[in-house]
Order: sequence, then C-alpha cells, then structure tokens
Amino acid sequence: MALAKKSIEELLGDEAEDLLTHECETIPKEKLNLPSPTYVDDMLGGSDRNPRVMRSLQTLLDNGRLGGTGYLSILPVDQGVEHSGGASFAPNPDYFDPEKIVQLAIEGGCNGVASTFGVLGSVARKYAHKIPFIVKINHNELMTYPNTYDQIMFGSVERAFDMGAVAVGATIYFGSEESNRQIQEVAKAFERAHELGMATILWCYTRNSAFKVDGKDYHSAADLTGQANHLGVTLQADIIKQKQPTTNGGYKALNMGDSSYGKLDEDIYDKLSSDHPIDLTRYQVANDYMGRAGLINSGGSSGKNDFAQAVRTAVINKRAGGMGLISGRKAFQRPMDEGIQLLNFIQDVYLDDNITVA
Repeated sequence: MALAKKSIEELLGDEAEDLLTHECETIPKEKLNLPSPTYVDDMLGGSDRNPRVMRSLQTLLDNGRLGGTGYLSILPVDQGVEHSGGASFAPNPDYFDPEKIVQLAIEGGCNGVASTFGVLGSVARKYAHKIPFIVKINHNELMTYPNTYDQIMFGSVERAFDMGAVAVGATIYFGSEESNRQIQEVAKAFERAHELGMATILWCYTRNSAFKVDGKDYHSAADLTGQANHLGVTLQADIIKQKQPTTNGGYKALNMGDSSYGKLDEDIYDKLSSDHPIDLTRYQVANDYMGRAGLINSGGSSGKNDFAQAVRTAVINKRAGGMGLISGRKAFQRPMDEGIQLLNFIQDVYLDDNITVA
C-alpha cells in the first residue's frame, strides 16, 4: 500500500530551511549552463555531436513526468550483475523478471530505464518504443573468487543500437589499477555510440583503497569525484552519473607526510567549495564543463529513510545546478506502488518551481 503523501519540507525535516534557502557564494549560478527545455539546442547545438545524438538525447529528455523540463529521472537496474541477483532482488523477487523493471520505470514516470543487455534485450520488441532504453555495456561481475573490482565489457555498442537504445552507459573506476584500460575501452565505445546516434552516460566512480586515509573514506570527496567527472566529460560523456559528495579534501589527505598524489590548489577548498552539501555538489557541476554535460546523482542504497534521503539528494542536486537523479534500489527493493511513489517524490522536486538553483 502506498505511503501517506508528505510534503518536501516534511521529508527534509530539520534540514528543510537550510537546504531550501541556501545561496551559493562559491561558484555563482550565473556562470552555469543549467537544465532547461532548450538544453539540447543550447548545449549540443554548437558541439560536434551529430543530429542523431541530439535527437536521442531529446527523446530521453522528453519522456516521463519530467518531459520537456530539461531534467531527468532514470531508473537503473544493473545490480543483478554488480551486487548479485539474489542480494538485489530478495526484498522484492518480482524484479527478477525484466518486464517488471521496465514496468516500474514506465509507471513511475521515468525519462528512461538503464539496465543490462540481458534485461533490456529480453523485452526490447515490446518496450523499446515505449520508454527510452539506456544499455549499460560494462559491469563488475561479483562471481570471481576472491571478489575483484574491474569493469569489463559485456557486449557491443552495435548490439545496444540494434535493440533500439537511445543511449549507452558505462562505468570507469577512476584511480584504480585498471582505470587506464577502462578509459581506453569506454572512449572507443562512446565514439562508436555517437557515430550511431546514441547519447552517452558515464558512471564516474572513484575506487582505490588508498582513498581511505586514517579511517576516513574520501571516495565521495568533492575534489576527487569532481576530477573523475572532469575526466568523464573529456571522454565526451553527454551525462555524468556521480555519487553526491559527502566530504572534501581527498587530495589534501593523499598529500600528507610522505604521500604525494595528483595536484591541488587551496582555492578548491577556500573559494570554489564549502562544507555545505549544495556547494560540494556545485563543484561537481563545475567540473562537468560548468553544466554543459548534465550531472545526475545516484540515489544510493536502500535503507530506513529512503523517501527522505531520496528527496534530500534531489533537492541538493537541483539547487546545485544538476540535471536529475538516477535511483534504483530505493525504488525496486520495495512493493511496486511504493517504488512508484518514491520515484514521483523525486520528480516532484524538479517540477516544483519554488525549489530554485542556489
């Protein structure tokens, strides 16, 4: 049974006033390229993307409850590979069936559904013309013992094109030992996808055990994830998918004592960001060529306060200048009617004209 409807302010709780009234004093919003109904014309019209890519991206932006706003709500379900099918679908075994995944995206008013070759291919003839498909072309499989963490290709860009996808998605573990190979593979795949007229979405994840320093995890630091984003747009990703930052100072921590890593400038921390979550996310947007490539943040794992956490993430993303949310486990690891409601709550943030860019 669907939960009682709550307001965005109620879900934000004690953080409501801070998150809804904060004004960025770091990178001003006037310098950003913001999502809008004319986003494709404004951002791609002067680029080297061919008309077919522009059409594909417009198709994605025109679908669902957020259609025509410039914002995105995407349902991603590749966890059957990345986190194992049993662990992912045990909370609601219905989603072992690919059709249920696509139906959740449609009923939930999403712009598109992102999943594997197997999931989307199994229902392509029935649904590829009803909701935009985003085919995830590489994965980290969780069967190798001991578990390893490496994104490997599961199929070809041409296969995604043949099943009617409007976009392909890929992950790179920036900072890992395997990242150089992954960068080259994804660069080649994205070039081919653009040739065929598909848009490209890059999951820009940081991964290295060294990113945990003195018990603190910097994988979600704004400075490290911002640079991962910057590498992603260098590979010509049209949309960047990134975890929302929870801290900063990754480069600082990795340059303490005898350790030396990358390059940094104190202005990153003193002028271009602050400790506020909207300012931290604004720094991610800035690294996406000031918003020329849209930033979609991930919804994270499912837990006790999914509705509140999803709305909080959406408010921060929108007010930072981001393009939307890509939320999976919070939506599919529960009864379908509740999953639809959660997705609608996220979309309501982007549809609310009173929630403005900070």
